[in-house]
Amino acid sequence: MIAIPNSVQQRAVASLAALYALRMLGLFMVLPVLMIDGLTLEDATPELLGLAMGVYGLTQAVLQIPAGALSDKIGRKPVIIGGLLIFALGSLIAAQADSVYGLIIGRAMQGGGAIASAIMALVTDLTNENNRMKAMAFIGASIGLSFSVALVLGPWLSALGGLHLIFTATGVLALGGVLVTLLLIPSPPKVRHRDSVAVLSEVKRQLGNKVLWPLNIGVFVLHALMVAVFVAIPLQLTQLGFAAENHSHLYLPILIAAFVLMVPFIIIAEKRQQMKNIVLLAGGFILLALLLMTQAHAVWHWGALLLLYFVGFNLMEASLPSWLSKVAPAGSKGSAMGIYSSMQFLGAFVGGSMGGWLMATFGVNSVFAIFALAVLLWGILMFFSAAPRHLTSVRLDISQPLNSQQQQALLALSGVAELAEMPEENAIYLKVTARDFDKSQANQIIESTGDTHGSQR
Repeated sequence: MIAIPNSVQQRAVASLAALYALRMLGLFMVLPVLMIDGLTLEDATPELLGLAMGVYGLTQAVLQIPAGALSDKIGRKPVIIGGLLIFALGSLIAAQADSVYGLIIGRAMQGGGAIASAIMALVTDLTNENNRMKAMAFIGASIGLSFSVALVLGPWLSALGGLHLIFTATGVLALGGVLVTLLLIPSPPKVRHRDSVAVLSEVKRQLGNKVLWPLNIGVFVLHALMVAVFVAIPLQLTQLGFAAENHSHLYLPILIAAFVLMVPFIIIAEKRQQMKNIVLLAGGFILLALLLMTQAHAVWHWGALLLLYFVGFNLMEASLPSWLSKVAPAGSKGSAMGIYSSMQFLGAFVGGSMGGWLMATFGVNSVFAIFALAVLLWGILMFFSAAPRHLTSVRLDISQPLNSQQQQALLALSGVAELAEMPEENAIYLKVTARDFDKSQANQIIESTGDTHGSQR
């Protein structure tokens, strides 16, 4: 067992949360204003602006898993720093763009700084098992907060200096992330951990795992819709006479209220093990909001419907990865999450591109109608999917391979559902019911060889 002092873990989690938040803030500040400010660029059309909105997702989706695998070979920090520098360069190109094509190139390069998997792997490297779930939750909250801040900050910066100022600020934030990585984040011990990063051979196997695909499709639809919403709605607000610089005044109370309303549902999903019902309810909120958006004719209509949409979006954003972590096979969570994240970013690309094309070709209501159909079809798929068992992953170190009696004894322990042995890591991975699993009993079984004890990370 590698003991990491609590003070080091706390500093690591705070620094990584700040790093992730800085990057997401830079990506999302442009969402509420690009379709408005981008019209001033040369060659701008709704289709091309939609592409500019979502193209970061394409490069991010392509590079997400390779970047995580590379961080296993050369280290987390070099990949993170390199990704942030690429992101900063893309921001600079976008800030100086006079045409929509320059903007597309800059946004694509921003997505090329694919560091999300390396950051999450670093969280695993720098935290012990009993603190890891809290660390992930803290970082998840920081991502949600950065998204909310970005939607409020974007229109404000746009009023001061347009897209140029937003992308310049984004580049500065990325360089700030480099300083955070160099100066504040501890260097991790070199430990292979299949729950933290994708393993290419395992990715191929999990691509065929039918249990995971409803979740992968769900996050694809969710993020496609998220970008498409911001392709369509800002222009609708301005056409109603609601000035772009005042959009923050609408988004801020909506996002605060949506977060507060989400919390009781999350508690029900986790504590009362009602994950499937809450996810279906969230899908219902989003579907209803989209259908009513086709009939919205006043600013207060959009405010009410955005509130309903964001309650559903926040619930799904929190619940789907939790569901995936429960059903991913033992020793495969990192690979399953790599596929999930790639589908998330691919969805953003499709949402921007399709949203812009639909709006230009068939009108704004077609955006809401088509994505409502996508949410409905996905909801039907989830309705027929099995509810997840509330399992968590545990990694135990071993000094030598287990014999069959030890494996059978571990599987017979109360709370143990799955076991996967990874001799190349000198580790085993278990899926367990946390309230029923006794780590000391598992260690006793591992120690029964008479060699050095196994330990939980």
